[in-house]
Amino acid sequence: MKLSALAGTRFPELNAALAGRAGALDIAAITADSRKATPGSLFVAISGNKADGASFIDDAAARGAVAAVSASAHDAASIPVLTVGNPRAFLALAAARLYGAQPETMVAVTGTAGKTSVASFTRQIWAHAGIPAAMIGTTGVIAPGRNEYGALTTPDPVALHALLAELASEGVTHGAMEASSHGLDQYRLDGVRLSAGAFTNLGRDHMDYHPTVDHYFAAKMQLFERVLPKGSPAVINADDEWSGRAVEAAENAGQRVLTVGRKGDFLTLKRAEQKRDSQFAEILHDGTIYEVRLPLAGEFQISNALVAAGLAIATGLDARTALLALEKVEGAAGRLQLAGKAANGALAYIDYAHKPDALDKVLSAVRPFTTGRVLVVFGCGGDRDKGKRPIMGEIATRLADVVIVTDDNPRSEVPAEIRSEILSAAPGATEIGDRSEAIRHAVGLLRTGDTLIVAGKGHEEGQTAGGVTRPFSDLAEVQKALEGLAS
Repeated sequence: MKLSALAGTRFPELNAALAGRAGALDIAAITADSRKATPGSLFVAISGNKADGASFIDDAAARGAVAAVSASAHDAASIPVLTVGNPRAFLALAAARLYGAQPETMVAVTGTAGKTSVASFTRQIWAHAGIPAAMIGTTGVIAPGRNEYGALTTPDPVALHALLAELASEGVTHGAMEASSHGLDQYRLDGVRLSAGAFTNLGRDHMDYHPTVDHYFAAKMQLFERVLPKGSPAVINADDEWSGRAVEAAENAGQRVLTVGRKGDFLTLKRAEQKRDSQFAEILHDGTIYEVRLPLAGEFQISNALVAAGLAIATGLDARTALLALEKVEGAAGRLQLAGKAANGALAYIDYAHKPDALDKVLSAVRPFTTGRVLVVFGCGGDRDKGKRPIMGEIATRLADVVIVTDDNPRSEVPAEIRSEILSAAPGATEIGDRSEAIRHAVGLLRTGDTLIVAGKGHEEGQTAGGVTRPFSDLAEVQKALEGLAS
């Protein structure tokens, strides 16, 4: 593709350069990593926290890049360097043009908690309707013939658009993806042709990246204000404390707001009845009440299910098909996932809750069907928001009867210091640094009627400490402990 076509018309500051010889260059690939530059590629210099990508232009040229795009001029470079005000946006839009194809119907969901579940449920609703569908998110990529573990909630633009083109070539027509605050703030979703967007809720998270909660919320709202085409459906959970502001932001952006939940107008939750492993819901839509048995525990899962059904209906699926499909959905990996039962009937779950609001929700969700005690094992990740550690300690001791503080992913921090910061607001909690030992101890405490939550890592298959990631699975550790208890 010619560089002039790859650049498009969004960046008028490039007009003069593209009218010259640079615009006629043939571009075979695009990258923001100079190490991945190949002959005929375009290198986009992104300024990051640790380095300015512009310092790697010559390295990219040495590897075969024929041109570069940067926020500043570099006259000494050995290849043409085009200057643009927003290289991140350029990278995403250019990647979309280079790869071209995408599933015909794409939706994205943002919020603090529930993104993975909503994306998963939406894919499953479409699949139950016979639609070839995919989900892209924290747990990876799931599509017909694919189930690939992932690492990033929102992939980088080049990887994302390459993936979308692959999915489209494989016959996938519908896709649901997560939209993280990082991904939106860094323009990773720009160029994705969205048919609808959604918002779940907002709680404290990523305060190591966002200076304030308001900044964090504003990043989330870029889904409606910048990425989603005007006039598109914006499905919003109406029952969160931030719902009103989300509705206002979406309406001001010219979107068609559809609210769901107990206070929702599009899908109204009229009644919910909790059971140990499922729940019954009466949902009102367009004058008709649908009775649905959701095979998942926790009222927050009803909220996620309603957002997912709202996205499916808003993009063309009939309401009856969408809502009744909820009776067949499976929970996303590591999201209040039942790991097993003790011989006395006590339940043990794993959950990805690694932020205050999520921990609050999961502990509150199991209380209605727990006749005994609620036990929780959790920690906090290193090199992340330190302010949430005592907050999560307070939540755990307030909502659980037995609290065991352990290691999560300490990364480069001293594990004992992380635990100490949690314990400062968790009087009465037990400290067991070794996560395997903490899980075994908790399982050994289970009595009839108890519920155990092992929180923080969910679907993850590794634990990172001291710069080393070793294999570790909460699911496997819980199941191993339950087997040991029975033997």
